[in-house]
Amino acid sequence: MTLTLFLLSIAPALAICGYVIHKDRFDKEPFGLLVLAFLFGVGSIFPAIVGTLIGEQFLTYNGSFINTALYAFFVVALSEEFAKFIFLRFILFNRKAFSEPMDGIVYAVMIGMGFASFENILYVAEGGWSVAIMRMITAVPAHAIFAVIMGYYIGLAKFDLTHRNEFIKKGLIYPILLHGAYDFFLLQKNMSALSLLAFIGLYYTGKHVMQLLNPSDNNLPKRNGNNDI
Repeated sequence: MTLTLFLLSIAPALAICGYVIHKDRFDKEPFGLLVLAFLFGVGSIFPAIVGTLIGEQFLTYNGSFINTALYAFFVVALSEEFAKFIFLRFILFNRKAFSEPMDGIVYAVMIGMGFASFENILYVAEGGWSVAIMRMITAVPAHAIFAVIMGYYIGLAKFDLTHRNEFIKKGLIYPILLHGAYDFFLLQKNMSALSLLAFIGLYYTGKHVMQLLNPSDNNLPKRNGNNDI
């Protein structure tokens, strides 16, 4: 892989990180902790791979309609989102710097973009420029969307003790459902037109996520609240 391709592989994720950090206007996170969260995302690739390998012991992808759906949701999406969730919920969630609900989104995005960067490098090293450009506008933004949704609910869970378990469950389940649907539409080969739904869904979910990143629109409380998407 050339240096140019390497930089192209990580640039989209870094740009998204910068954008989300900029949106965190009220209480900026320590730079070192942001870097650590990004590295957690890189590291989450490995438990995700282990989870995928375990899942494939029970469900081998064969391309059929039902098989593709099960594989997308319960092997790929579950493995990847749970791996990222572990670092957010069980490490960063307990840090003192996690001081407002918006921080859940910031840390989740850092983790998601660390994951996306590493994954992107692997794919681009094999596929070259065309893969780099395609993933720049599809896979990387998709991981960012999943991360914002996860972080939104984990951020609420941090400060709403009454609904904490409910929000934590949503912070894991909703990204899995979105990720699984996205992968299913791309992986299934029975109806090629269905692949378009992955990009349509990405577009409309992305518009919603942009509202969550806008302090005037996201309805995130400072400490407590009962918000749902």
